[in-house]
Amino acid sequence: MEIRRSSFLLSVPSVEQLPEHNMHEFAFIGRSNVGKSSLINMLCGNNGLAHTSSTPGKTQLINRFLIDDRWTVVDLPGYGFAKVSKLKREALSAMIFGYICRSRQMTLLFVLLDCRHPLQKIDLEFLLKLGELNIPFALIFTKADKLSRTALEKKIQSIKKELLEYWEELPPSFVSSSTTSLGRREVLDYIGTILAENT
Repeated sequence: MEIRRSSFLLSVPSVEQLPEHNMHEFAFIGRSNVGKSSLINMLCGNNGLAHTSSTPGKTQLINRFLIDDRWTVVDLPGYGFAKVSKLKREALSAMIFGYICRSRQMTLLFVLLDCRHPLQKIDLEFLLKLGELNIPFALIFTKADKLSRTALEKKIQSIKKELLEYWEELPPSFVSSSTTSLGRREVLDYIGTILAENT
């Protein structure tokens, strides 16, 4: 599948303020500085679509984008929350889980993991919470260009092995690089398959 048009729709602080529509929605989330906005821009072939920053935690609203007038993408705040106050951290957590639990449009949540690092406690806690809530999700390992092929495979297998301690079967997973566009075709084809199965 290819994306021909992508455009920003709106940013809101809560799921209740998102206008409802009848299109499938694919949301993206991960720890701060995991490369989420860069990945969305790479997938859409539009470097100016999602705001990127060298400062972790810049995404602090629910951002929705329209794709080919057929489906939408949502860029959620990172759950690492960077350096913010306890009050702000609680507000961001409420915003994230408010969307995940109450959005009627969300078809799938893509959870991004930085392949350069072992599975972080905060990542595992978030994934386990999704399991408890029966939220459908897939994994995307980001920044693959930062490792050699051997190191990349070793890191990913290590993370998957740890996750298999909690899941009998792992969700779909993809390896990506916003720099080289690695994984773009695979992720878009997976989204295309879901769209085809639900139309």
